[in-house]
Amino acid sequence: MEMRQVYGSEMEKIMSQNPKVCTIDADLARANGTWDLRNKFPDRALDVGIAEPNMAGVAAGLSSYGFIPFISTFASFAARKIADQIYVSMAYAKQNVKVVGTDPGISAELNGGTHMPFEDIGTLRSIPTLVIYEPADNEQLRQALPQIVDHYGPVYIRMNRKVVPDVFGPDYKFDLFKADVISEGSDVSLLCTGVLVSEAIKAAAILKEKGISAEVINVHTIKPLDEETVLASAKKTNHVVTCENHNVIGGLYSAVAELLSEKYPCKMGKIGAYDRFGEVGVYPELIKHFHMTADDIVAKVLEGR
Repeated sequence: MEMRQVYGSEMEKIMSQNPKVCTIDADLARANGTWDLRNKFPDRALDVGIAEPNMAGVAAGLSSYGFIPFISTFASFAARKIADQIYVSMAYAKQNVKVVGTDPGISAELNGGTHMPFEDIGTLRSIPTLVIYEPADNEQLRQALPQIVDHYGPVYIRMNRKVVPDVFGPDYKFDLFKADVISEGSDVSLLCTGVLVSEAIKAAAILKEKGISAEVINVHTIKPLDEETVLASAKKTNHVVTCENHNVIGGLYSAVAELLSEKYPCKMGKIGAYDRFGEVGVYPELIKHFHMTADDIVAKVLEGR
């Protein structure tokens, strides 16, 4: 199932149970999986047209009347077009708005280089009180959405739209503010997020064949960073490699480097886009082009040994 279908179906459940939850789109309801909600909830599934800043302002206004709006658009627009509204109207004003940015990084594929956001986390991470969350798979998103509704305050959800590999099974238990230790290891810590979690898991299997024990940790919430889990892993392995579908400037690598440089300096490496713009292509080609595959992660680990 595509992640946008999961988002749409889970929002339908949540909106059926909580009359304060609403959705707002900026002419991308079909693309983002919320189209059917307008038939089931005509008064709470809105569309403002191609007007993202207006969508953000309407959401902040609804929040001031007690609603919990989820607004959705492509991640490039969510970060670049409405950063000021997220800062002033949501975070500074202490409003309870959830921003869904879809197609992050290389998952934008054929939409064009301008629509391939490698900068959304970096743009938004410096806004105080904003929580930044990126699901690894459908099961995690299903469990995350109710917790995000219950968390008062602005949240940015960095979400793929299409099919992503399964990472977690039905026994998985999600905590919005606790990173997932997927597998324990002693030689290197692979701190990963989003679609690169499945690549990190594959990399750990390859490293195991080479006699290297990798600890894989899914850092689904980049802000606030789960410092306890990251520090514990770094102290165990003394070698950290971050894996993200984002610019290495401003994202997961920066967040982890800021923490470790202050509290536990150790060897670090990074997988991500190296300060460059997006390019047009299909996902299997792009993940190789931007050196984000499991083999690239393995090479980065070996480079640092």
